[in-house]
Amino acid sequence: MTLFTGHFVGRAGELGSLERILGELDRGCPGAVEVAGEPGIGKTRLLREVAARAGARGHLVLSGSASEFENDLPFSVFVDALDEYAAGLEPDRLAVLDDAVQAELAHVFPSLSALAAGREVAPQAERYRSHRAVRELLKRLAAPAPLVLVLDDLHWADSASVELLGALLRRPPAAAVLVVVALRPCQTPERLSAVLERAHRAAELTRIELGALTPDEARELLGETVDAAKATVLYEESGGNPFYLEQLARSLGRADAATVVSEISLTGIGVPPAVAAALSEEFAKLSDGGRLVLDGAAVAGDPFEPELAASAGAMSETAAMDAVDELLQLGLIHPTDVPRRFRFRHPLVRRAVYEATPGGWRLGAHERCAEALAARGAAPAARAHHIERSARVGDRAAVAVLREAGEQATRLAPESAARWFGAALRLLPGTAPGEERVALLLARAGALTATGQFAGSHQALLEGLALVPAESIALRTTLTTACARAEHRLGHYEQAHGRLISELGGLPEPGSAEAVDLLIELALNEFYRTKYHSMDHWARRAVSAAKGLADPPLTAAALAMPALACAMTGAGGPAQSCRTGAASLVDSLADHELSRRLDAAVWLAAAELYLDRYAEADAHATRALALARATGQGELFLVLYQILGRAWYVRGKLAEATELLDGAIEAARLLGQAQALAGNLFNRSVVAVAAGDLDTALATAQESVDLARGLDEGFVPAWAAVRLAGVLLETGRPGSAAELLLSRAGGEEQALIPGSWRAYCLDLLTRCWLALDRQAVAESTAACAQATAAVVRLPLAAAWADRAAAAVALSAGDPAHAAERGLASAAAADQAGATIEAALSRIAAGRALARAGQAERAVTELQRAAARLDACGARRYRDEAERELGTLGHRIHRRTRPGKPGAAGIESLTERELQVARLVVDRKTNPQIAAELFLSQKTIETHLRNIFRKADVTSRVGLARAIERADRTAATSERQ
Repeated sequence: MTLFTGHFVGRAGELGSLERILGELDRGCPGAVEVAGEPGIGKTRLLREVAARAGARGHLVLSGSASEFENDLPFSVFVDALDEYAAGLEPDRLAVLDDAVQAELAHVFPSLSALAAGREVAPQAERYRSHRAVRELLKRLAAPAPLVLVLDDLHWADSASVELLGALLRRPPAAAVLVVVALRPCQTPERLSAVLERAHRAAELTRIELGALTPDEARELLGETVDAAKATVLYEESGGNPFYLEQLARSLGRADAATVVSEISLTGIGVPPAVAAALSEEFAKLSDGGRLVLDGAAVAGDPFEPELAASAGAMSETAAMDAVDELLQLGLIHPTDVPRRFRFRHPLVRRAVYEATPGGWRLGAHERCAEALAARGAAPAARAHHIERSARVGDRAAVAVLREAGEQATRLAPESAARWFGAALRLLPGTAPGEERVALLLARAGALTATGQFAGSHQALLEGLALVPAESIALRTTLTTACARAEHRLGHYEQAHGRLISELGGLPEPGSAEAVDLLIELALNEFYRTKYHSMDHWARRAVSAAKGLADPPLTAAALAMPALACAMTGAGGPAQSCRTGAASLVDSLADHELSRRLDAAVWLAAAELYLDRYAEADAHATRALALARATGQGELFLVLYQILGRAWYVRGKLAEATELLDGAIEAARLLGQAQALAGNLFNRSVVAVAAGDLDTALATAQESVDLARGLDEGFVPAWAAVRLAGVLLETGRPGSAAELLLSRAGGEEQALIPGSWRAYCLDLLTRCWLALDRQAVAESTAACAQATAAVVRLPLAAAWADRAAAAVALSAGDPAHAAERGLASAAAADQAGATIEAALSRIAAGRALARAGQAERAVTELQRAAARLDACGARRYRDEAERELGTLGHRIHRRTRPGKPGAAGIESLTERELQVARLVVDRKTNPQIAAELFLSQKTIETHLRNIFRKADVTSRVGLARAIERADRTAATSERQ
């Protein structure tokens, strides 16, 4: 007798949505779907139906599932889905991948471990590179046919899998890849919920919420063998939950079903008592051997191998295989696509079996599993799960395995590493040396920091500090400075200051290396509090103490501090003098010496950034980043990203800055560093403006400002506001821009922006006032910029001040003076090596020269600006220069990519025509397109006439449809 119908029941609306998404996948459009619902509601069954339908379309379908009790194995859900398939790939399909991609994949997927081949991998702080590698793999897998990646029970996913999913949702593979996930909302951890909610808000994820079956659907599911009256009763008891319904139906006709007392509680899930009783009754019918293997499998894992289940149950493999046949016949387990691997009928069944096992037996079963895995040579991470649940306090071998598991997981899965280090600490005997416990606490603190769990990291460091005796000066200093940095991240600057002062006062030697360490940390604490004069005080004490030591790297680190402090206050003369000394020492150090104190080069580069020494900042920060990667000093990465991102922008290295900052943003998201994330976002925004990508510029600047609202007042929130103001002015909202500058960057004097860059903000504010026709206020602001430049005496400050003066003069009807100031601005920017700023000043000068009747000189300056901007990829500013040239009758005939020879329709469009057409698809109006491309509306109208003719359409809607059809055709051709 067949109890249940063999076909899929109900969910017509959900299947319709999924069919549409599969259709879009056929046309080359990537996507993501979240299927949510309570336990047993039918998520897995819906995923199987989607997988079947995708397979029928010729799609490649790969499926994996997270497991409740094994949720600390790194990337487990992706390994479950992809590892077996990856193992069978032809070598030439992997050989086309870059070496760096292959190296990262080797550390994610066990079947690809041979690809490591001694290649270097990214350090922990850049673990986003592993995510990029998996993205590239998915793209390659989807080349022959669309790929559907199905990930079930994601609420149990390990932290590394959650991070990887977040990366794939933020930036999907550039191929026809559909990611479908299923989860229980009530059991979804906050971090995963945040990832999915962000993707849903950004329209990158389709959410499908499953509810109960209707009575008619339930009747269809049960089949004709259950009469209507019984079906009604079962429906009421199950609430329309398919799993509950089926489980209750399994007990129909059993004479003792009503008398069975449930041995199952299913803690915290809320399974109806009748369903729990039905499961208990089903288990009671098993033979002794069948029940023992079922219990052993629940401990071994889901999926499980019979051999490991046999070890857990302390029985022979032969007897276990007989029991497996019984379990298969009863439908409690089912085979998977991988030989000798089985899954439970439903995770609730596994949970019920596991909870029903006696506690003492369960301890022994986990211990036997750990021993069996060790005998196989399994990795420490595979054994750690069982050891954690079974080892005794004082078990040195268990501590060693857990420590090794943590060390192996630290790079790619620091949250899992933190758990293993914590478990090792719990098992460490009370007689263990304090240094051993402190080492584990430091390792755990580092892992927690890498996942943004700063409070937990701080607590671990405090525990370690409490264990270190006063005479262990070097170790106490290490822990004290680490505690202070944790307090910086938490915003507890006063606490950090007090801790450092207390430790400094307790040192027996005030001129020791430890004293210099603490003084440098005190200076940095003031830097984060934007108390630059106080920073200078502690910095000079550090230099004084370091001079008595024969330690060049430490001395270099100390010398960098007063250079930075003076640069931030605008004291250019003293800052340059300090910088020269620090740079001389840093440059004299060999790489192995500088690696001892990389912060010397990092903070020196930061000072140079505020001293208009961009080439030197670039060189020092680039060297520091290379050494940090080579030595794994990831705590410096986020600072280096910000330094290099700004230095490369100023120097016109936009492509390099874009790549660096995109990675920096990914890294900061993973590390949970709101301040660093905000900084890299606003740096990315200014690069995007120059490149002409205003959508990215606005999105990154706005996110930066939103993040900065949770930070203390200081230069990061101020800079976020400045960058958003810049985008607002570029997009025609000068009033909002001015309001933001005044409210967030320090009022009329922009006092929250340090050093010479204050003049930049004042120039921006001046242009806002002029756009609002507030000439008098603009003049006052420009005068303030001149005063700032006079104080700091740096060329770029003078450039910005002169550019503000040029704008004011031109607005006041004095183009000759405007041209003079614009040319002076360009010369000063050239002196600083600021390629883009110099070109922008030449545009201002060219505009003024044209108004002054000096057309020939205007053309010369504008051509020079356009050429430089074109060379560095600053397309928006280049187009602005070329538009000014156009008003002078000087047309730019840049060779754009022509349409495909002999082609028709969209393929016949030139590069510029296609650019205009895509902006039409984005629903931009002609004035908006003209503004974005720095073209006249008349030119846009001409382009559109040509586009309509070539594409054989008569409307903007028709053009949009033609573009979409062409994109789908191109995507299909690429896959073939």
